[in-house]
Amino acid sequence: MRSPTPDSSHPYSALTPDCVLDSLDSTGLRADGRLLALNSYENRVYQMGVEDAAPVVAKFYRPGRWTDAAILEEHAFTAELAEGDIPVVAPLVLNAATLHRHAGFRFAVYPQQGGRPPEFDRPDTLRRMGRFLGRIHAVGARAAFAHRPALDIETFGHASRDVLRSGRWLPDDLAAAWDSVVEHALAGVAHCYDRAGPVRALRLHGDCHAGNVLWTDAGPHFVDFDDSRMGPAVQDLWMLLSGERAEQAAQIGEILEGYEAFMAFDRRELHLVEALRTLRLIHYAAWLARRWDEPPLAA
Repeated sequence: MRSPTPDSSHPYSALTPDCVLDSLDSTGLRADGRLLALNSYENRVYQMGVEDAAPVVAKFYRPGRWTDAAILEEHAFTAELAEGDIPVVAPLVLNAATLHRHAGFRFAVYPQQGGRPPEFDRPDTLRRMGRFLGRIHAVGARAAFAHRPALDIETFGHASRDVLRSGRWLPDDLAAAWDSVVEHALAGVAHCYDRAGPVRALRLHGDCHAGNVLWTDAGPHFVDFDDSRMGPAVQDLWMLLSGERAEQAAQIGEILEGYEAFMAFDRRELHLVEALRTLRLIHYAAWLARRWDEPPLAA
């Protein structure tokens, strides 16, 4: 089978294995040639061997997605959490910097952290997760992001809807029906926000699902704060829930038992769970549209 022709318009078309290895060398660490691409669709992430040292993980930021200031806010937040003995995987400081550049790419280097998927069907696991999330949010509430976006109806809902409307992503015979459904969904989201009333926005992990939590015998390690933003605390809680409504009610009870040992939780935010779930679905559909023309990762 003929190999696909590289697409020079793709933002990562120039990120060859040699470029990845040379990028790590530019920080003063010496790559030993071992290179393993890890699962990441938004950025490009590689586990890399280092001469006479433990392996590291290098994350190459998608060109044009974040400003330098926004990336550095992410790094500063994780460093602040790590200074509080919260188990987050923060970028290494190399040559007095956490954000590096090579061949037109921006990247950060992290210590390799092993772990297994968390068992969210266990009440004790949920309580421990709640305690750590309470500690993260207690730190997150100390200040606000200045350069990172908020999670709200406008950015996740209306902007995502407009992307899908403008690109002719749906067949003509389905467009009107889809438009009606998404408007109905966004009206439901707005109703949930109205029921909750004003809620506090704080610095969040932003994408706290099982894939971004590595569990060890010592407990969880939180990774990938790439989607960190301002938003309601419940955004970092609802993705831990599964099953029917009664099961989810029991799970959130366990989480909050641990959470409120370190951070007060406004119960009105529970009205936002279905709203945030709906916004995530709309946002994800727009994300797929934006990435539609990208080649497969294995290409």
